[in-house]
Amino acid sequence: MSEQESPLRPRTKAYALRIIKLYGALPKTPEAQVIGQQLLRSGTSVGANYREGSRGRSNAEMAAKFDLCIQELDETGYWIELLIESGLVAESLLVPLLDETNQLIAMFTSAVRKLRRKGDTQKP
Repeated sequence: MSEQESPLRPRTKAYALRIIKLYGALPKTPEAQVIGQQLLRSGTSVGANYREGSRGRSNAEMAAKFDLCIQELDETGYWIELLIESGLVAESLLVPLLDETNQLIAMFTSAVRKLRRKGDTQKP
């Protein structure tokens, strides 16, 4: 799948923008701000890692960057869960974002598996 055909570029950017808006809407309490800063860091790094990985020189390099995307998404999911379970943000407001987090994890996991099956060949 070429970069132009991949839905990951616009989805990861839209995801980052949702994270930024969520951070801006969080309560100004110390605990919400600490969690929010972690959320902001991990949630916005997904798109940057995707872009860097999509320009990888080999399948192995791409897979490694996409693995970072999975890790950052998993961490972001954790911070979202903490916001919900601590009562800082209503669950109903965050369920769609948590769903998108899980969908992106599934997409990146599939991409990594495909890249690893292809082996460590140079990208065309």
